[in-house]
Amino acid sequence: MPDTIHEQSKRLDFLMGETQSVYHEATLRLGLTDSTMDVLYTLCQFNGSCPLRRIIALSGMPKQTVNSALRKLESDGILYLESVDGRKKRACLTEKGRELCRGTVLRLMAVEDDIYETWLPEERELYLSLTRRYLDALREKIQEL
Repeated sequence: MPDTIHEQSKRLDFLMGETQSVYHEATLRLGLTDSTMDVLYTLCQFNGSCPLRRIIALSGMPKQTVNSALRKLESDGILYLESVDGRKKRACLTEKGRELCRGTVLRLMAVEDDIYETWLPEERELYLSLTRRYLDALREKIQEL
């Protein structure tokens, strides 16, 4: 008998939770905190420089959590903040930050790429398409709450 919509929704929730748990484990194994990993991961996606607003939006973390992580990374010499267009700022990796990313974030990204490489191109596109569709619908439904 096929799963009901509710059962499938629970399965998806559990899979997303387990996925987050595996990422948390990876982050700890690489010697970082979750918020540090999320900030550095986002910076690596943009070649080491990214507006703060974009880091907040793409990381999914609250603004205060991102700001706390940025302050810590800045004090450790991993990144610096620079002003762009007046009040806007962007985070930029230092050479020390790039070195840290090579040993942590880029290793995790390589693991992800290795996994996706085992999928057929149409499987990757289907996964991305369905994930985007789910996210867009979820955003819309949350606005209706």
